[in-house]
Amino acid sequence: MTDRWKLPAPLSSSADNCLESLQDALVRESVSEPAALIDGIQGAPDASEFMAQLRYVLACSEFVTKTLNVNPAHLIALVSDGLFRPQTSDDIQALSGRLAACVDQRELDRTLRLERNRAMVRIIWRDFTRAASMTETTAELSALADTMIHGALNWHYSALTERFGEPVGQESGAVQPLVVLGMGKLGACELNVSSDIDLIFSYPEAGETNGEKKTLSNQEFFVRLGQKLIQSLDTNSADGFVFRVDMRLRPHGQSGALVQNFDAMESYYQSQGRDWERYAMIKARPVAWVTGGESACAELMQLLAPFTYRQYVDFSVIESLRAMKGLINRQVQRKGMDLDVKLGVGGIREIEFVVQLFQLIRGGRDLALRERQVCKLLPLLEQEKYLPEGSGTGLLEAYVFLRNTEHGIQGYQDRQTQSLPTDELDRLRLAVVMGYSDWESFTAALEGHRALVNREFQEVIADPDAEHDVDSESLDAWFSVWEVSDSDQQALEVLTEANWVNAERVLALLDDLRQSRPVLSMQASSRTRLDAFMPRLLHALDQAPEIEAAEGLKRVLPFVEAVARRSAYLVLLVENPTAMQQLVRLSAASPWIADELAAHPILLDELLTPESLYAPPGKDELRDEMRREVLRMSWDDLEGHMESLRYFRSAHALRVAASEVTGALPLMKVSDYLTYIAEVILEHVLALAWENMVARYGFPCRKDGSEEREPNLIIVGYGKLGGIELGHGSDLDLVFIHDTDTQGSTDGEKSVDNQTFYTRLCQRIIHIITTQMPSGKLYEVDMRLRPSGNSGMLVTSLAAYEKYQFTEAWTWEHQAAVRARPVAGDPALAGRFEKVREAVLTRGRDEPTLRHDVIEMREKMRAHLGSSDKKEQLFHLKQDAGGIVDIEFMVQYAVLAWAQKAPKLTQYTDNIRILETLEQVGLMTAETVAQLIEAYKAYRSTGHRLALQRQEAVLQGADEFTAERQQVSDLWQQLMLGPDQA
Repeated sequence: MTDRWKLPAPLSSSADNCLESLQDALVRESVSEPAALIDGIQGAPDASEFMAQLRYVLACSEFVTKTLNVNPAHLIALVSDGLFRPQTSDDIQALSGRLAACVDQRELDRTLRLERNRAMVRIIWRDFTRAASMTETTAELSALADTMIHGALNWHYSALTERFGEPVGQESGAVQPLVVLGMGKLGACELNVSSDIDLIFSYPEAGETNGEKKTLSNQEFFVRLGQKLIQSLDTNSADGFVFRVDMRLRPHGQSGALVQNFDAMESYYQSQGRDWERYAMIKARPVAWVTGGESACAELMQLLAPFTYRQYVDFSVIESLRAMKGLINRQVQRKGMDLDVKLGVGGIREIEFVVQLFQLIRGGRDLALRERQVCKLLPLLEQEKYLPEGSGTGLLEAYVFLRNTEHGIQGYQDRQTQSLPTDELDRLRLAVVMGYSDWESFTAALEGHRALVNREFQEVIADPDAEHDVDSESLDAWFSVWEVSDSDQQALEVLTEANWVNAERVLALLDDLRQSRPVLSMQASSRTRLDAFMPRLLHALDQAPEIEAAEGLKRVLPFVEAVARRSAYLVLLVENPTAMQQLVRLSAASPWIADELAAHPILLDELLTPESLYAPPGKDELRDEMRREVLRMSWDDLEGHMESLRYFRSAHALRVAASEVTGALPLMKVSDYLTYIAEVILEHVLALAWENMVARYGFPCRKDGSEEREPNLIIVGYGKLGGIELGHGSDLDLVFIHDTDTQGSTDGEKSVDNQTFYTRLCQRIIHIITTQMPSGKLYEVDMRLRPSGNSGMLVTSLAAYEKYQFTEAWTWEHQAAVRARPVAGDPALAGRFEKVREAVLTRGRDEPTLRHDVIEMREKMRAHLGSSDKKEQLFHLKQDAGGIVDIEFMVQYAVLAWAQKAPKLTQYTDNIRILETLEQVGLMTAETVAQLIEAYKAYRSTGHRLALQRQEAVLQGADEFTAERQQVSDLWQQLMLGPDQA
């Protein structure tokens, strides 16, 4: 026998009395002594260990003692099988069979109670002796409840259909099932030792039963069914009860209908659902249904998801949780519930609030957070950096301790209470169950956990103003500026004292906002949020040295108008002053960023963590993030993927822009990251389109009859994408190339030839990228660089591409090929493409003819696209003489003219590395290369800056880039015209 079962003297005496009573009861069952029960039982402990555990459990649980005294057969049956091992699926299945075999309701109800009592003896025994972990205990209790609800439901359904027929939908004509939603701890599979069960009943469709003698409406039928189910579970008879049933979480609570159909459920939650009902719905789970109702369960959960989880980052729940916790605290104080380990300070509810807060804020976007179980969510929240390092671990340890304490309290008398005992013997009993020798050492450990829980809870729901030292007097002053009445004098004084210039302009801008249609049409709750937001915005502008405050306000106000109808975004900024500061800072730095945030407020999520905002991830990290973004989406959810892709692109483009305007990233890295974003998106778009096409047509087949299980296709990037030089707002120049057997066809039921398959695949790719959705497009796509341009086939074979390049392509098309690069698709095909490209670029060319063609094309572009008014002294960074295109054309000419003798020139597709290679192979001097690279970087950096300022890439003034333009023009003269051409 281990010391674990040694009892203090007061409990030892109680245990002896309990054991004596049990022995008398066992004698009536012809068992001479308890130790005899384990003879020959496989897996049982030895006799002394078993008797020690028995005394321990009897001393610690009055419920177990009374149950076994009334029905000692429970102990005999459990020792024979079940007491010394975990619950299995076979146990559950056997229980289901015993319930289904009941011949009448009386037998059903008695069987439910006897099975429940026996199961509770087993579960409490294993929990108190720590043979089962806390999570194992809650899982077994939840599985027991699921099985009993399911068994009772289907028994009563069969009985009712014999009298009234089956309930049939009036629209579908299909038999209608009842779905039972388990809420709270049952829904999360976290049921405690003496939980009640919170249930909601619903069915898909109105109609009536098809009985021969008497019919009922579906509503009447399912109300009767629900009443019968509750009666079988909740009624307290001589055999006890099964589960206390609480139906108050249903729509309209106790005053609402016992059962509602799906339409009524959807209407209620979308129009009247309250915040606390959102919290409750997080844990909702179908726990039982009429046999055959699995699809109805899925339909109901899909219908409820938009109510529970918002598609945006929803910080409005913080204030609601603060209010709810305040209400609970007042209730605890009023009723003297400080000893409550669930509702008291640092109790179970505070841990649940922490978890639910992040679920409701971010569960709309982060599907991993829709997990129901606290024990699984706490490590995830820490892993994903929602909680600080160590916090998730500490909260999990506290949660397990508190739940074990709760089980110790409830397992004593099978009472639904979470209050710590006040009686000395009961306190000692709980301490022993928790593994402590006395009450003082137990409460010391308990208080340590509760202190940690309350500290973490307070951190999560902390008042943001207090956290960031925003004094109320300052906010009152800025509130007076926002809420000016008939006289603006006080507002002017505040602005003047704060040294704001253009105070009248500021007041005019604020008045325009107050009188704007979005603000005038705001609901009262949203207007309250706006009134909380505006003083904090003005305070943030006052604290921002980067920009004149009136101009900053002008840039932010379009965002405010854009979110007036979605005021949860205002709450996000009020609750996160850091995000408010980033909004002001970035809007001040770039109108492009301000416009992006106004168009896509969901991007505010990116402002919450500056450490990631100003550190864009590398390509592999982008791939990992993309995988996580779509991890829980099925391939057939095309719209979901398209929305996720658009958010992914916008979010990372914002990160890059933020890093650029604040100087955290140099020009070359900016283009790298923008290009990586596009490449990762194209990889996923290709995979998504492929899965869609294969599901519809089957796999393309090769000549030998085998399937092409992966796309035999590459996406080739041209232009800025191919040259790794994407800018903000760049479109994608793409060419699609396949290497399939065009004589073959797909092997699906709806078979098409391979050429048609790949054409439709590419059409789907373009559709995914360019379709205008609420969140915008991914990119504009330009396909004009494919063989034969707009008149050519959308996708061409590699052989046809090669033939075209050697026999029909114009010089400008070979120039474009200098920057051609596979960006997604089959690696083997990409390698073959590279060889074709190299062969095209290294072929011998007549240099005078090449120069003529390049110069002619350059002059045409300059005439059509350059700045035409010389009097204005404008300089178009890209198209005018001495600009970007001159450099690009010189690089392309150099590759086409000299790659035959220096094949290394074909290795890269970006201008900088090609120029460096020209120096390495001795075809350009170091001075020339340095001048071109320096000018090229300066032009592109300025172009990026202008784009972020929403300005054209045109500079005014004769002194703009004078030296660079002259150097580039001189080099153009030397290389392209030469002495013989001058």
